Amino acid sequence: MSEQRQYAAAGVDLVSAEVAKERIGQLVAGTRTQHSVGHVGAFGGMVRVPAGMKKPVLVMSTDGVGTKVLVALQAQRFDTVGEDLVNHSVNDILVHGGIPLAFMDYVAGAALTVQQIAGIVEGVARGCRAHGMALAGGETAAMPGLYQPGNFDLAGTIIGVVEEDDALHGDAIVPGDVLLAYASTGLHTNGYTLARRIIFDVMKLQLQDTLGDTGQTVADALLAVHRSYVTAVRPVLGHLHGIAHITGGGIPGNLVRVLPQDCEALVDAGSWKLPPLFQTLQDAGRVSTDEMRDVFNLGVGLIGVLPAAAIPAAQAAATAAGVPTWVLGEIRRGKTGVRFST
Repeated sequence: MSEQRQYAAAGVDLVSAEVAKERIGQLVAGTRTQHSVGHVGAFGGMVRVPAGMKKPVLVMSTDGVGTKVLVALQAQRFDTVGEDLVNHSVNDILVHGGIPLAFMDYVAGAALTVQQIAGIVEGVARGCRAHGMALAGGETAAMPGLYQPGNFDLAGTIIGVVEEDDALHGDAIVPGDVLLAYASTGLHTNGYTLARRIIFDVMKLQLQDTLGDTGQTVADALLAVHRSYVTAVRPVLGHLHGIAHITGGGIPGNLVRVLPQDCEALVDAGSWKLPPLFQTLQDAGRVSTDEMRDVFNLGVGLIGVLPAAAIPAAQAAATAAGVPTWVLGEIRRGKTGVRFST
């Protein structure tokens, strides 16, 4: 038996890997921007810092999409989780005022087909193109023994840039500021372990079944793409004192991360109606309100903190981008933390 055949017998198909690599190279080439440097397929990706910046600071973040990949596997839809990954990462640097420059993805699995790998990277590339960002490179790792055949995990790293003097850290937040909620498009990329248990184990639903009052199938509701807030927020970044991306930990676990000392965020729980997806999960799973708030975004994907006078401009920008918003609460002087009014 040849060395290549022995490697294939052990679980790594070099021929398929080479075909996938060629397809990935085409997708990567389609995301190159004016900041791209070097060649596709090199050992490292390179991008220029945009010209004309006085004190450019790089903003970086690494994340994944969690067990949402298991739903993608069940549904055999692979491109949406790639786009999820990019949008999640873009939002993570947006909260600091960062402009995305480059992205690197990491796909690890076993016995993945060319179609699976290409689908995942196609979604990543689509997300990069939507933000004028280069997919500068990445890694596709065949790891039989660590992953079951056909299973995979997905992660990525984003690099952005911001003027140091314009970077948002939350330290400008003061009592009297207003909380502005930006609507999510569903679960986004967190809470899937609990959601899957409720839907598949408790409710006994299949992917093609309608999920509660959502008007969507289980597959469509769970694979809805994580919303990017760039076009909704960037026009008014100069008005914002702080931004929180609502991911794992929900509103209390993420909003507290941007609050300065002696500032309490008071969230008006009556300012919005729980979307049908979350109401279904709470009712069917018999999940307490406190746990719902700790696990899920509850329909709030991003929270801006800004002066009351800036609310009209912020809402107008969000409306133009197709993102619903509402006043969620306010900042008061008090012990640093997040409190719900009802």
